[in-house]
Order: sequence, then C-alpha cells, then structure tokens
Amino acid sequence: MTKISSTTRGSALIYILIAVALLAALTVSLMEPSNQQAQSQNVTNVVSEIESQVGFVSSTIQECVLSYADQDSELTVTQQRNTPYPINPRDPYFNAQSATPGSAANNNVEFIRCPGNPGGSGSTNQNHARMFGSTSGKFLPPPPNLFTPWQYYNGTDGVFVFTSTDKTDAYLQAALARLNDNYSPCEAEAINATGGVVNLSTDTTPGDSGVRTCPAGSRCFRYWIILKAGAAHTEAGCP
Repeated sequence: MTKISSTTRGSALIYILIAVALLAALTVSLMEPSNQQAQSQNVTNVVSEIESQVGFVSSTIQECVLSYADQDSELTVTQQRNTPYPINPRDPYFNAQSATPGSAANNNVEFIRCPGNPGGSGSTNQNHARMFGSTSGKFLPPPPNLFTPWQYYNGTDGVFVFTSTDKTDAYLQAALARLNDNYSPCEAEAINATGGVVNLSTDTTPGDSGVRTCPAGSRCFRYWIILKAGAAHTEAGCP
C-alpha cells in the first residue's frame, strides 16, 4: 500500500481551502448585482408611489377649488388664509357648526373638507363634504410604505401637503434625493430632520398647539400647492 506523505496531504488541504475561498468570492459576486437591483427597484417604487399620490391629492384639491370657487362665505380671514382652498381639518370652526360632525383629530389629508360643498347658506353652508371617502367616491390610498399619512397645511406660508419617515433604510434616502431632483426647488422638497426638528411653517394654525414640523430623526417630503414669500424652510431662490 502506498503511503500518502504529510507533504502531499498538506498540499491537498491548501487546494481545498483555495477552492472554498474562490467559491465564496463567486457567491458574493453573484449576490451583489441582485442586491443592487433590489435596491434600485425599491427606490423606483417609492418615487413612483409618492409622485402618484401627490398628483392624486393635488388634483382633487384643485377640483374642489374650481368646482366651489365661492367656497364658504362665513369663513373668517383667520380661518381661511388662502381662498378658496380647504381649511385645516383640525380647525375649531367645524366644532362650532351643528351641521358638521366636528373637527378632525389631526390634519391628515384624508379629513380635508371642500368649502362650499354642498354649498348653500346659513347652517348648511358649513356642512362641507369630505373630499376623500364614500361621499366623493375618491378614496385616498394607504400612505407610501414606511411613511406617515399625508398631512395638510393651509396658513400664512401657503398651502402644502407632506409626509415623513423615521426609517433609516438607504433606499428611502435615495428615493427622497431622487424626488428632490424630479421637482423644481419651489415646487417640492426633501427635508432632512435627522439632526433635529425642522419647522415647516411660521404660524400656528387654528386647532394646533404649535407650528408644523418635520419631526426630529425623520426625513420629510413636502409638496407646495401655494408658496408664499417668507415661508418656513424653503430652498434658496424660492419666495
């Protein structure tokens, strides 16, 4: 029987280790394109979803404005900073009107009411229909994955909607950066509040306890419907 020397066994072990290392390297190289593709697809999905929802919300608001241009004649300047756009859902104005179910618990877009719809005068003039839901037939989709529900603002700074996320996934940051590039600086913007809270408005609207903010530790995306001079946290070159 031929004996295998220790030198031969050592050489064979070296070849086996080299083969294992090469297999590991090959596995990693095959996985990288897949991960990159998944990352790219996630970015595309987020961008597409946010752009689609921005378009749906803004077009619904514009439809309300065009359909009910006379809005609600009983709204005061304090309640209605930007005629004839919907006032904030949390405005106590709704609580004071027996014809309405009261102001909403928050300023989420889903609770916006269209001034002047169904119109009329006196008490019925405050009975504004919800813009999203079974009454209108327009249903607001769930917020973008990993983002908060859209919020609505109508105040001294103008009119805008925004959403936020406190998740740290790299593809979310990439998606917000792409969104920032897809819109003009004065049309929409991605806001980084990971270093601390960022104020989104200069005023406190009726029914709120403070200015609108992008929460600390979050990133926000804001879309302007009306942008006024002196608005809070706008990019260089905007009014």
